Amino acid sequence: MRHRVGRCLLRCAVLGDPIAHSLSPTLHRAGYAALGLEWEYDAVRVGEEGLGPFLDRLDGSWRGLSLTMPLKRRALALATAVSDRAHLAGAVNTLVVEDGAVVLADNTDLPGAVAAVRERYGGPVTTGTVLGGGATAASTGLALCELGATAVRLLARTPGRAADTAAAIAAHPSAPHVEVLPLAGGEVVGEVVVSTVPAAAQDAGLVARSASTPVVFDVVYDPWPTPLAAAVGGDRVLVGGLDLLVHQAVLQFELFTGQPAPLDAMREAGERQLASRQAPG
Repeated sequence: MRHRVGRCLLRCAVLGDPIAHSLSPTLHRAGYAALGLEWEYDAVRVGEEGLGPFLDRLDGSWRGLSLTMPLKRRALALATAVSDRAHLAGAVNTLVVEDGAVVLADNTDLPGAVAAVRERYGGPVTTGTVLGGGATAASTGLALCELGATAVRLLARTPGRAADTAAAIAAHPSAPHVEVLPLAGGEVVGEVVVSTVPAAAQDAGLVARSASTPVVFDVVYDPWPTPLAAAVGGDRVLVGGLDLLVHQAVLQFELFTGQPAPLDAMREAGERQLASRQAPG
């Protein structure tokens, strides 16, 4: 099946800075191949100040953009049509494009995080801890609320910079109690701990404070395993960054193409790519 605008194949991309590490091209291209779509999907290095000019240059061949750091909040300020969940999270990771213009700014991190947890853990979520205070922390904190949490604790490296994230989570319709404490020394509480901090920030003390949490959800997928992930054993449940990436990418794929996404093919492609990166030599 060929999808063209004039003589151009339809195009999508992931934007961010840095971007070379992104698995999104691998996942989306695997989806296209599984459905026989001759679409293009690339990784493009774009910083905050470059997002507006990039959007201004879009033409009729474009159908969608995935956004990563540091663009998720910048995109919200630039968009005119924003989904309710993107408004709630205060962050955008998905731009749907038609005729060279953005027609929807959405956030698939939030429902993707819910799906990632529920795929591996069916138990109750009444309280949770999120490590970090940025845009991804807001989306995953809201996901904890969607899963049933009535209280969310943020442990941030710089608590004063987590105010927007705390406010976003507190605005969830369930009106959860939200508190912000320092990452260094803050107690991890609840059934789920979500880490949105780099592996380098996961010191032995943080790992020890998370040791009794039934579910560890680390949004990092490279390098893998992180210190938090490596410590999970026994009856504890591990939800990985690839789980989140796949589930949010599936939702993006469907928004961009209008077709059901081949989740298994996309996941398998991501697993192969990660395995090749981690192979010795």
